[in-house]
Amino acid sequence: MNKDIFGNIIPPKKSRSICIGQNSITNGEVIYLPKFFDKNESDEFFVSLRNNILWRQESMKMYGKKVDFPRLTAWYSDSERPYAFSGITLKSNLWNHDIVAIKNKIEPKAGVVFNSVMLNLYRSGNDSISWHSDSEPEFGRNPVIASVNFGETRTFQLRHIQTKEKLEIELTHGSLFIMLGELQHFWQHQVPKTTQIKKERINLTFRVIK
Repeated sequence: MNKDIFGNIIPPKKSRSICIGQNSITNGEVIYLPKFFDKNESDEFFVSLRNNILWRQESMKMYGKKVDFPRLTAWYSDSERPYAFSGITLKSNLWNHDIVAIKNKIEPKAGVVFNSVMLNLYRSGNDSISWHSDSEPEFGRNPVIASVNFGETRTFQLRHIQTKEKLEIELTHGSLFIMLGELQHFWQHQVPKTTQIKKERINLTFRVIK
């Protein structure tokens, strides 16, 4: 609990919402387009990805115990190069038709040609991803990260590493969210758990691996 010099309690700062379109923020930039894919496209992509992606239940060791990730994952790219993070190594799958179609549509807006994508299946509000940043050396100095979302709306939060400023956004069915500039070196992000969500959400996070 924070207090001022007179001993008065300072109320916690509320998270600030990210607006539609391009937003310049401290140490970075984000673009949010909530209806980048129309409803019919989004519905079709959700069903096809749910059924055809090679979803895996990954796990990691914590305090000597095997702990399952609170979501299903898959890694696809234009090569067989694996991706390692959090002590695990993901085997790459080659692009499928749906991923290529999504990739081709978002690349002009992102301004880069992506060569890999991490897919996450959140089965309910009990699935989540904790605070982290996509700042691994293989992503380059200032990576462009493009997040595409199908299915249930989930809250996406950003937290500045130094100032602790928080931003949040509701990532909706068919939305595109792009993180740019030096953002990954100064901000962390997460999708927190919630008891309010019972349905599934699929997220595709496109990157460029150097």
